[in-house]
Amino acid sequence: MDDVKTRTRRQVLEVAAELLEREGAQALSTRTVAAAAGIRAASLYQLFGDKDGLLSALAIHAFDLYLAEKHTLAPSGDPVDDMRRGWDMHVDFGLKHPAFYLLMYGTDRPGRRPPAARAARELLMTFLDRAAADGRLRVPPALAAHLTLAAVTGVTLSLIGAPESDRDPEVSTRMREALIDTLTTDAGPAPDATLATRALALDATLSGADPATVPLRPVETALLRDWLRQLAH
Repeated sequence: MDDVKTRTRRQVLEVAAELLEREGAQALSTRTVAAAAGIRAASLYQLFGDKDGLLSALAIHAFDLYLAEKHTLAPSGDPVDDMRRGWDMHVDFGLKHPAFYLLMYGTDRPGRRPPAARAARELLMTFLDRAAADGRLRVPPALAAHLTLAAVTGVTLSLIGAPESDRDPEVSTRMREALIDTLTTDAGPAPDATLATRALALDATLSGADPATVPLRPVETALLRDWLRQLAH
């Protein structure tokens, strides 16, 4: 029975996703989706609760597609270049799938985080932690992630809202480079690297290290990382 329910749920999501991309969110009434999926409206409510539940499930489905594309980006030897490629892929996804993107990153009321916010941040942190470990970040990874997501979603939503004939790719490129110039250094820690840069690099290295290889007790490691984060500011 669970397998049948899972298959039905997947079928409904695929039908709803097709409707969403073809006609937009306004076309996603529960009756329309149920009819297109060949099930009763009551069955749709059992699967998703209500329209908000269906939209939340669609946002997760959309983000799965986004992650599948992101994971095709093999890390290069340059974490800052990886940040550029990640930015471009993010913007391209939004322009190819505008209805999905609005569902993923939009919010219907103040104070409500977009459905994809946490997962997007965790994915971005993997790039930024590598950049910090290489001594390429000027600010802590958490702050860099917040600034990057704010910038890239703002650019993407702005481009989605413009007629295709008015979309200038230079907008994305200039914003990307302005942000990277603000967040990163040109190379890894040099002999005269700032204290903040060295502190960020060591903190990122400790974050990704196997605890068994760190010759400190957990409480000492936590204290050291707290000091490093203070030095990084």
